[in-house]
Amino acid sequence: MRIKLLLIIVVAGLSARSQNENGLVNWLTIKEAQEKNKTAPKPFLIDFYTDWCGWCKHMMKTTYSNPGLAGYINQNFYPVKFNAETKDTVEYQGQKYFSTSTAPKTPHQLALKFLGNNLSYPSTVFVTNNYEYNLLTQGFLDEKKIEPVLIYILENVYRSCPFEDFSAGFNHAFYDTVYAKTPVKSYSVKEVLELNKKKPKKILVNLYTNFCNSCKVQKATTFSDTLIANYINKNFYLVNFDAESNDTILFNGKKHFKQVVNGYPFNTFAVEVTAGRFALPAVAILDEKLQVIDVLQTYQNPKSLKPILYFFGSDQYKTKKWTDFIAEYNNPTPKKAK
Repeated sequence: MRIKLLLIIVVAGLSARSQNENGLVNWLTIKEAQEKNKTAPKPFLIDFYTDWCGWCKHMMKTTYSNPGLAGYINQNFYPVKFNAETKDTVEYQGQKYFSTSTAPKTPHQLALKFLGNNLSYPSTVFVTNNYEYNLLTQGFLDEKKIEPVLIYILENVYRSCPFEDFSAGFNHAFYDTVYAKTPVKSYSVKEVLELNKKKPKKILVNLYTNFCNSCKVQKATTFSDTLIANYINKNFYLVNFDAESNDTILFNGKKHFKQVVNGYPFNTFAVEVTAGRFALPAVAILDEKLQVIDVLQTYQNPKSLKPILYFFGSDQYKTKKWTDFIAEYNNPTPKKAK
């Protein structure tokens, strides 16, 4: 994985590409991964392979032999290498799975559970640490293809955005730098406080850090998307704020600065502006009087953010419930012809 994209802690011993059959990933059995997850939850990466699959072997020698990528996986996932045609009995989430036949090259029940009838290899399944969400990717994954999947699962982007949309945003942020976008003016906290005195507007505070990769995608692509950029420029002041900032911020009569928050050094402005609900990525929405209206605690793509901006920007939040607004937004009443 390209180190410039991801904050990677590479464990000792990953200094050169390995050409062995396991690459540089510290593979576990499905049993070992589940046991470790009980005390230290992490998402699973399950590599479904077969002994005869050439692309499976190639993926081990290339993608999984990349030191940075392997280090990132070892640090943040429980990687499982699973032979889709094994004859072993395995247990997953309290249920036992068996081989479907004693004949060679027959699929295992666990492979059928995750892959269904589309038994192609290699197949990679990503499972969240609470088992609530699975993402299946099939075929050979090079570094560029696997990067957004790892972030999508690890940083819980799946909770708010389809993978295809996030992957497109990821590629725009890190690879495709010539895609169409609309300039959006961003201000410092100090600048916004001065502007708000002269011309009050609602404020969007986009919170990010350099170690949060979905934050980077959101900061680089969401707000400047042509779908919403002009609406933001007209109705909001946008602040992009590094939650690890060393600056002292004066806001609502309080001084905010960097200190340990939940075991990590963050600027307390990030906690203040999210009303104690700080997460990454996050977007805090403030009214013209600098009061927090709402906090969006997951990654936002332009499609998901657009109705939210309209709901608050048009002041409909003052008279309507969100459920009523979004129902009308998704099913607008046709205008009668005059």
